[in-house]
Amino acid sequence: MNRSALNRTLIAVAATLAIGVAWWMNTQRDRLPDGIHRGNGRLEVERIEVAAKYPGRIVELPVHEGDLVKAGDVIARQDPAELLAQKAVVEAARGRAQQAMQRAGAETEVRRVQARIAQLELDHATRLKQDALVSGAEVERRTAQRDGERAGIQVATAAIGEATAARAEADAQLKRLDVALDDMVLRAPVAGRIEYRVVEPGSVVPSGGRVATLLNTSEVHMTLFLPTDVAGGLKLGDEARIVLDAAPRFVIPAVVSFVAAEAQFTPKYVETAAEREKLVFRVKLKVAPELASRYAPQVKAGLTGCGYVRGDASRAWPPALEVKLPSDATLASDTMPAKAPAR
Repeated sequence: MNRSALNRTLIAVAATLAIGVAWWMNTQRDRLPDGIHRGNGRLEVERIEVAAKYPGRIVELPVHEGDLVKAGDVIARQDPAELLAQKAVVEAARGRAQQAMQRAGAETEVRRVQARIAQLELDHATRLKQDALVSGAEVERRTAQRDGERAGIQVATAAIGEATAARAEADAQLKRLDVALDDMVLRAPVAGRIEYRVVEPGSVVPSGGRVATLLNTSEVHMTLFLPTDVAGGLKLGDEARIVLDAAPRFVIPAVVSFVAAEAQFTPKYVETAAEREKLVFRVKLKVAPELASRYAPQVKAGLTGCGYVRGDASRAWPPALEVKLPSDATLASDTMPAKAPAR
């Protein structure tokens, strides 16, 4: 036997062994020990709608469906031309308010000097009147002049306050516009995968218009529908297991994160007729965020599989349901089965 034939034989044997191991594990899982319960479900990933806060035209959309993004990555940019024009107007108004403050401050100083001079002249006129060198009318005129200069100080001071308020208003508008300009750049709120790109560059979106749908790949769970006798014994935080049809030889650890308060009929997508005849409780099995993030490239919403729970937390998991996760080498070689054997 030549080398190439030997290699083909070894590959065939390895594939047969892998299929056999997967079949054996599935068979063992089908034979569940007492206290271990199974339910059909689908993998669900939290969806986040990335939407525009302000209406405008989309000028840049650097992401595509299936792209993995980090928190803070740019999803889209809107045309900021209108806001930039508004900002220029407000900056000009702030400049005018600043100049008005300086002018009012200088005028206040002039009024204070004039008021001091008017007081000196009034004091001098008062002494002269005591010596009968000026009339009482002159003293009254000097008094009125002094009072007028003091009133002028108040007017100039009020002008400073008005200009200061105008500048503060302009500063507030500039901050608002800066926030609006920042909001014109739509960023990923969390790390995840782009599921849908709703619009294309050049599209005009309204306020609240969707731009893209982001899958939060750190928030992953499977929803099961379990009968009353099983759901009633579960507690939040109980350990669970998830086995996906797309990767049946791996066992994913999870916890019970939700148990519905009311029973319901099993949804139509659960295909077992006997189960549809019973009232069941909706139960969520959540994958730890750090684990889900680690395998983010492989996480896909809608993958079918089975979830397993324990009626008694003191029971040990059977060997077929011990945690088994793909290694980095496995992921790199892409040897995960595409489809589970028929059950």
